[in-house]
Amino acid sequence: MMNILVTGGAGFIGHWIVKKLLEDGHRVTAFDNLSNGRIENIQEFKNNSNFKFIGGDVRDENKLDEIFKKKFDIVYHLAASINVQESIEDPRTTFYNDVVGTFNILERARVQMFGRNGKMDGDGWVLDANEDTYPCKVVFTSTCMVYDVSGQEGIDEKHPVKPVSPYGGSKIAAENMVLSYYNAYKLPAVVVRPFNTYGPFQKTGGEGGVVAAFINNSLHSRNINIYGSGEQTRDLLYVKDCARFLAMAGYCDKVNGQIVNAGTGRDVTINELAQIITKNRVKVRHVKHIYPQSEIMKLKCNYKRARDLINWEPEYTLEKGIEETEGWIEGTKLLK
Repeated sequence: MMNILVTGGAGFIGHWIVKKLLEDGHRVTAFDNLSNGRIENIQEFKNNSNFKFIGGDVRDENKLDEIFKKKFDIVYHLAASINVQESIEDPRTTFYNDVVGTFNILERARVQMFGRNGKMDGDGWVLDANEDTYPCKVVFTSTCMVYDVSGQEGIDEKHPVKPVSPYGGSKIAAENMVLSYYNAYKLPAVVVRPFNTYGPFQKTGGEGGVVAAFINNSLHSRNINIYGSGEQTRDLLYVKDCARFLAMAGYCDKVNGQIVNAGTGRDVTINELAQIITKNRVKVRHVKHIYPQSEIMKLKCNYKRARDLINWEPEYTLEKGIEETEGWIEGTKLLK
């Protein structure tokens, strides 16, 4: 049994990683300011003695100091601003949430590992003898939105990056901080880049919620709007596969110091996705793209590194994932 912190633990992916970690028998603390997350997402865990929720913000250093009085084996860092459009309109908030917030987590992990006065000598790091030090692994959840456009072969971890929004730029900056802590301090850490994730508990708003938005509109007999031509493609990863991938990346030392993708190896156009989901129940129309300069026209994952290092592969087809997601939305009526 490990003690694990999940920042952004009341969010969409946060719900599923918390659920997976609890099922694996660990003690889990979810930390969330509820700007993207919802209390409803963690209601099912409230009576679990191994689960604890703490409200707060990763930019609040005093709150983090209080939380890190408890020692953690792993921190799954999901807390972030996640909306591309909002990052363009308010880049400052995205930068402080995604970059400064990540730095704050890394610093607490470093202090937990070495103590506040730990230092380097010729033989390596010397722990602070006055503090109870304990290794803490950081799993940083980045995004496929840092990549340049894909070719037919798909995007591996050596593919060029090209931040076309402050969201992508902030994620790359945070990734580099994570890897710098691994290289400078040997802090166990991994950068994971899940491709576009969808499934139950996802909100219908924002680019990441395209599957939920299309399903929700179809169920409510509302027409669907597609920005631009609809020929842009996405590699859509079902959230249960994503949560399993995150958990495995945290458990495995082979990925420390690495960047690791997770996706399906199949991309579909947004036009194709709309047809799969709507089944001609509603009309589809195309509208002017608000920020076409920040559109990545093709995203397709090569997940060979995840398969080789942690023996991970997706288990859900797009059709099966959509079927489960539609059943959840129809059954809960949470998304209006």
